[in-house]
Amino acid sequence: MKTSIGTRLYWSVMALFLVFAVAFIIFQQHREKEFKIETLNTGLQDFNRQLHLQGRDSTGAFPLPETGDEVHRVTVTDARGNVLYDNLNADYRHMPNHADRKEIRQALETGQGYDINRLSSTLNKDYFYSATYFPEDSIVIRTALPYDNNLAASLKADQHYIWFSLVMMLVLSVILRRFTNRLGDNITKLRIFATRAAQNESLETEELIQFPNDELGETAERIVRIYKRVKETQEQQDRLKRQLTQNVAHELRTPVASIQGYIETLMANPDADATVKARFLDRCHAQTRRLAALVEDISTINRMDEDGRHEMQPVCLTEIVNTVARETALQMEERGMRLNNEIREDIIIKGDAQLLYGIFRNLTDNAIAYAGQGTTVTVTAERHGDAWYFRFCDNGAGVPEEHLARLFERFYRVDKGRSRKTGGTGLGLSIVKNAVRLHGGSISVSNLQTGGLCFDFSLKTGD
Repeated sequence: MKTSIGTRLYWSVMALFLVFAVAFIIFQQHREKEFKIETLNTGLQDFNRQLHLQGRDSTGAFPLPETGDEVHRVTVTDARGNVLYDNLNADYRHMPNHADRKEIRQALETGQGYDINRLSSTLNKDYFYSATYFPEDSIVIRTALPYDNNLAASLKADQHYIWFSLVMMLVLSVILRRFTNRLGDNITKLRIFATRAAQNESLETEELIQFPNDELGETAERIVRIYKRVKETQEQQDRLKRQLTQNVAHELRTPVASIQGYIETLMANPDADATVKARFLDRCHAQTRRLAALVEDISTINRMDEDGRHEMQPVCLTEIVNTVARETALQMEERGMRLNNEIREDIIIKGDAQLLYGIFRNLTDNAIAYAGQGTTVTVTAERHGDAWYFRFCDNGAGVPEEHLARLFERFYRVDKGRSRKTGGTGLGLSIVKNAVRLHGGSISVSNLQTGGLCFDFSLKTGD
């Protein structure tokens, strides 16, 4: 059975902490023992100085100061290590030379020295020695304490620290175990998510329903949600592409069949009347114009679907509306219509000139096709904050309420037969909606109470 990553992490961290804790305890014990030894040595060094200041008595001995301490052994040597005095050995003049004693050697070199738990060769007893060199008298005064159980215990490191460390390790172990378990759960769920996502399997499983309630769990849950949204968006785009492909094939079928039928008729009747030929050619030309418009609209939609391919630059919307008015003037005149342009002359926004032109041109073409004879189209604009808000209205017949919500769908037509007769592609209002969104705005459509259809949309200035 494979060990989980949480368990592996737990034991790895615990092993590392255990090594660190043991090393730190050893270091701390050594440091504490050194501190106690240094403290004891400092006390004995002070005692040596007191002996030196007090000096010898009339008998030549160094009497012990009354400090309340236990009896010390006092030994005095000259700079060559010859014993000059020892309070515990009356025959000190015959004691061996002490120049090789560690504490004496250190004292002569550095001024002071000590040695721990060394057996005295003369008294056959363990002592703690501390020696001080007094160069003005060329003597070394050495004091010693018996290294018995009491002294050994006083120099031993405090064991409470070890118990405290063990308790802290236990607490850390519990906390770390909970943390690594939660971490392991998150990683396990993410692994399940990655595996199922890679194999394109369903993510609606019990393991991915709920993540642990912590920062990593929240992040992992967000990753899963984002992936689901991306997946849903991708599936929706795939459906739209399939739908677009089917609709394009359907829309192309009629004009292509018409052109093919007219041409085959002309080829089968080369001696047909010139008027008939002209009428058939005129219909072929009309169908080719419709095909060209359809291809152009599909190209525009594809360009809008591809981010980063839009050249944003300052565009004068007033000039665009005037251009559309000039280009559609003849069609409006034929239908007795009028375009009432009430927008200011200085409306400048940063955007794609071709797409902005498509907004007003498609809305105008839509009004020409459906508003009806003798109607008036009115365009107004007001600025609020960093956006311009436009109203594009006509006083025609309007649209039945049940169709309003679907007007911006691709290839949706209120009256399919009439739309094809007017040459519409069914993509105009979809292009308008997408172009408005690309410029940071939104659009809605409604019927006016006085009659007619009104488009309200906004465009960011891009300043």
